[in-house]
Amino acid sequence: MKALLSRSAGGPDTLEFSEVEDPVPGPGQLLVRARACAINYPDVLIIEDKYQSRPPRPFAPGGEVAGEIETVGEGVTGWAEGDRLIAMIGHGGLAEKVLVPAASALALPPDRGFEEGSALILTYATTIHALLDRGRLEEGETLLVLGAAGGVGLAAVELGKAFGARVIAAVSSEEKAQAAREAGADQTLVYPRGPFDKEGAKALAAAFKEAVGPNGADLVYDPVGGDYSEAAVRALGWEGRLLVIGFPAGIPRLPLNLVLLKSCDLRGVFWGAFAARDPQANAEHVRTLFRLWAEGRIAPRVSRTWPLERGAEAIAHMASRKAVGKLVVTV
Repeated sequence: MKALLSRSAGGPDTLEFSEVEDPVPGPGQLLVRARACAINYPDVLIIEDKYQSRPPRPFAPGGEVAGEIETVGEGVTGWAEGDRLIAMIGHGGLAEKVLVPAASALALPPDRGFEEGSALILTYATTIHALLDRGRLEEGETLLVLGAAGGVGLAAVELGKAFGARVIAAVSSEEKAQAAREAGADQTLVYPRGPFDKEGAKALAAAFKEAVGPNGADLVYDPVGGDYSEAAVRALGWEGRLLVIGFPAGIPRLPLNLVLLKSCDLRGVFWGAFAARDPQANAEHVRTLFRLWAEGRIAPRVSRTWPLERGAEAIAHMASRKAVGKLVVTV
């Protein structure tokens, strides 16, 4: 089979489109003919050895796949050859065939395509955990979403509205603002690209404060990091909460006196660890997501696709921070 492999640490240009042996399913596994693999920011990090997990090389990046079962491993029940599924696999998705633990596979609804299915779980499961478990979002609260046109950002806009929040979407271009409005944002804010000098940082904080209103934001969803995080903390209201999702703009250094003065909380979000520690709670969230998906209240937005042999371009586009919605590699 063909696969896009990382043989040494580096950027997307180091990936090699290679011929490798087909994987063989072991007990409890499914061999899946991949049809689509969504690209996420961890794919940028994992090939550079900057992610929290470092698989042995060579490996294929790509942790979110959709496809059809080719072979059912020993001891697996409830699945059959030809069944359509979606799954989170950590890495290995940029290949023609992948191994999926049967226990983590989810049936792809018959009226949904592979591309859309591959783009659902990571962004929406991360976000529902963030908003409900870590953020304790309540109906009527003001939610400020940074990076609101990316995969997790649009998920936060949609889920924020589904749970009754007033959603302010902060983005870096008018094109992205339009995507956030189409996802249901009540208000949008276009901010400049960082990093910022002292005056630029003040201006960004002032823009956030004006957007959220005099009482400040109850909750900030921050998948951006960098200089944007401090400006967002300054826009929090009394006892507000900032959700730490990711750092494509860099790891921020926050003045903790702001946390004291606002009596606010900084709350980390690590969905993968949550799902492993509390699989029942995660499964309940996934059931909620499938219900909202069926009702049309959430819908993964796939903005661009690439064929497998050009999968490195998809990762490079993700690294550029220009992506709107989800990027998918078709297999």
